[in-house]
Amino acid sequence: MQLHKSTRLLLLLLLLFVARLPGQELDDVAKIYRPRLETNLMDDIVAFWYPKTIDRTNGGYLLNHDIDGQFKGPGPKMIVTQARMVWFYSHLARTGHGGQAYLDAADVGYRFLKEKMWDQKNGGFYWEVDVTGDKKLQRNKHLYGQSFALYALSEYYLATGKQEALDLAIQLFNVMEAKAHDQIYGGYVEWFNEDWTPGPTGGTTYMGEPDFKLMNTHLHLLEAMTTFYRASKLPLARERLLELIAIQSNAVVRKGLGACTDKYQRNWEPVLTGDYARVSYGHDLENIWLLNDACDAAGVSNYPLLDLYRALFDYALKYGYDENQGGFFYYGPFNQPARNREKSWWVQSEACVSALYMYRLTHDPKYLRVFEKTYDWIEKHQVDWKNGEWFDTILPDGTPRGDKAQIWKSGYHNGRAMMECLAILKAPK
Repeated sequence: MQLHKSTRLLLLLLLLFVARLPGQELDDVAKIYRPRLETNLMDDIVAFWYPKTIDRTNGGYLLNHDIDGQFKGPGPKMIVTQARMVWFYSHLARTGHGGQAYLDAADVGYRFLKEKMWDQKNGGFYWEVDVTGDKKLQRNKHLYGQSFALYALSEYYLATGKQEALDLAIQLFNVMEAKAHDQIYGGYVEWFNEDWTPGPTGGTTYMGEPDFKLMNTHLHLLEAMTTFYRASKLPLARERLLELIAIQSNAVVRKGLGACTDKYQRNWEPVLTGDYARVSYGHDLENIWLLNDACDAAGVSNYPLLDLYRALFDYALKYGYDENQGGFFYYGPFNQPARNREKSWWVQSEACVSALYMYRLTHDPKYLRVFEKTYDWIEKHQVDWKNGEWFDTILPDGTPRGDKAQIWKSGYHNGRAMMECLAILKAPK
């Protein structure tokens, strides 16, 4: 039977449409990128951190390696990256990328947090200790550090089922609630003395001015509360999670700009003077997918926030994306191209995750193209295939810079990004 010409044309169009169904398009990308992501995660990232950074003598992790991955000697241990490594190993195990060995590695860090960095008298975690953990180098309490401790303890509990870890997480949550939650304006007051009294006026903190609230800190409180609520199921944790969703989707967003800024007065009035009038593309992209995950945990729809997600991503694409090479620059002034055109490992990490989350929500193929081009750039330039791990920073001329491991760099951003991307690419359609 010969088909009529118009019928054949209709069938051809139908076949083209079916060939481009969102599930099929994601399948095609997954076939190419899943093995590459797995190799990056296991052979480059994990192989760098495990087992050489585990401190079997003192507990915790040794994070002091130069650009070639050579150990520079014992250094201080800071709550942010010590906790991030506990999270990293716990999540590796929980997501099926390894078994008992990674749980044991997480346990070394968990014990160090509990026995050496937890303030037995006042509650909360010290900011920094020496390599042994016996000498407390920075005793003040900052919510940025507390957030990562809460994140790590919650993930460790989810991976191991150890009640003592959840109990400590709940204890930390209760301290944060009693001492730092801002009942008047919402969110959290960020910085305190060792005993949770207010820090001195004009004092310096690890994250800037002591009286400000930061988008950055509340971004990580959001991710921590997401995991803590999944672990604890406490009604008050969900209430705080919803509050942080509101902050990260509203208070920190400059509505006329379509982007976020970082510095705020206690009442969430933005501080936009001088260098504060800039956009950090990586934080905005990270905010998209962390809000998405937080809404999923809280059991609320993401679709009322979809316009915001699009606006944040489009702004980063317009001003911060390298159309020629791929990847995202660091930051820039309002409505102008990026001023800092370095490419940081953590910005590329969050961009990949955000792009896949946006594709999953919208089925817009432009997000898949951003993921592909950014990841291709990462493999070509950011990954150190010779010595392991990713370079901290790639300068505009292509030169790598920065230590592989230090008190601000661990396996968290890029390790998490590979795991998150793999989870999306492996998910049933």
